[in-house]
Amino acid sequence: MRPEARTDCSDTAEFLSTDSLTGLGNRQRFFRKLATMIEAHAADPVPFAITLFNIDGFKPINDLFGRCAGDTILAQIALRLHSALEEEATVCRLGGDEFAILHPSLFTEQAVRVEVQLLLELVSAPYDIGGRSVRISCSAGSAIYEDAEDDWEVFFEKAESALYHAKRQGCGSLLIHTCQMEEAMRRRTQIEQALRRAVSAGEIEPFFQPIVDLRTGEPIGFECLARWTDPDFGSVPPSVFIPIAEERGLIELLTQLLLEKACIAARDWPRRMFLSFNLSPTQLVDPETTRLVLSIIVATRFDPRRLEIEITETGVMSDPACAKQIVSQFRDVGIHISLDDFGTGQSSLGRLRDFHFDKLKIDRSFVSVVLEDRPSEHIVKAILALCDGLDIDVIAEGIESREQAEKLVELGCQGGQGYYFGTPADAASTVALLQRLSRRSDLKDDAREATLMAS
Repeated sequence: MRPEARTDCSDTAEFLSTDSLTGLGNRQRFFRKLATMIEAHAADPVPFAITLFNIDGFKPINDLFGRCAGDTILAQIALRLHSALEEEATVCRLGGDEFAILHPSLFTEQAVRVEVQLLLELVSAPYDIGGRSVRISCSAGSAIYEDAEDDWEVFFEKAESALYHAKRQGCGSLLIHTCQMEEAMRRRTQIEQALRRAVSAGEIEPFFQPIVDLRTGEPIGFECLARWTDPDFGSVPPSVFIPIAEERGLIELLTQLLLEKACIAARDWPRRMFLSFNLSPTQLVDPETTRLVLSIIVATRFDPRRLEIEITETGVMSDPACAKQIVSQFRDVGIHISLDDFGTGQSSLGRLRDFHFDKLKIDRSFVSVVLEDRPSEHIVKAILALCDGLDIDVIAEGIESREQAEKLVELGCQGGQGYYFGTPADAASTVALLQRLSRRSDLKDDAREATLMAS
């Protein structure tokens, strides 16, 4: 009875540690094998490696082709990886669109890089989905076991850190864990803790950059930009703390804090001035986003017709159906919708038709070279012509010189934004600017009236 009982127990354990979709080991099996490997190397820490693979942009594949197609691709990826590896290597599916490989015989960075690069190329070859050819890419993060003090959890976290940095670097990237990466993750954790405290204490401030009528140079609205100065870290750029807020679940609280402050500040502006506010791509896949924004508008008594919500192409593409619903709900109460950074993401001209944007912002990468780069000039021309036909207003971002502004006017662009017209300023400085402009306008009106009376 006992041998049979042991067999049943072994079969059950094997079943519980097998991924039902791909037939590979699951997360439980991978961690068990990794822990066993580290225990075996405790006395003699011979290096070995692990690699984590994550599919770039897998959700749109499910949205476009259906979940069955997504499952087919996952099963084919599993087969490709398993077939390409040596028998002693182990590949498991950790869950979702993430796979892990244990490389017992790879112990140098060069060997890992060569092996993993070949696997990335293998995975990126086309997939046949119901007669359609689909291409994907993967990002990969690897770590080499060299420190006998690392347990399996610490070692796995090193590979996760490498994968995180690889995905931030761009689709199809491969990075191997380094000490510098570890230090960056430690600092990131410290910034996250400081950010949580700062959001809770209301220390993130809205700054406002003017958006102008290019023909007159006069402000027609302001974009709200987040600014944070920490006692220990000093001035922390939004490019650093906004992604942390998105990834660590702080973005809703941060949005609430900023939008409340921005709406209160904008109530002191002339009523013809609009407030432009950015939503994170992660908020366009959250149905609660509409409730959050509308509740703030009501609480601050801000006119929704003076609010413009900026969203990016990346945000729209993550979940088009949810994003379209959120945009529609905003428009129903009079909020205007602006598409930011146009031309740099996963562009789809159909999105301009389906989402009924009120405004489009030409990315600064085209504006910065519009004077000397003919292709960029033609792209700007094409965008302006397209938006004219669709009755969409256009704002050119990143204008830094008079010559650029004049060129854009010549091409037919009416709105602009950039350091040439003004740097971001706090609420008090923005009100002071508007007061100076108002006095200047009054003086012009007085002079014009005196001229008419004299004539």
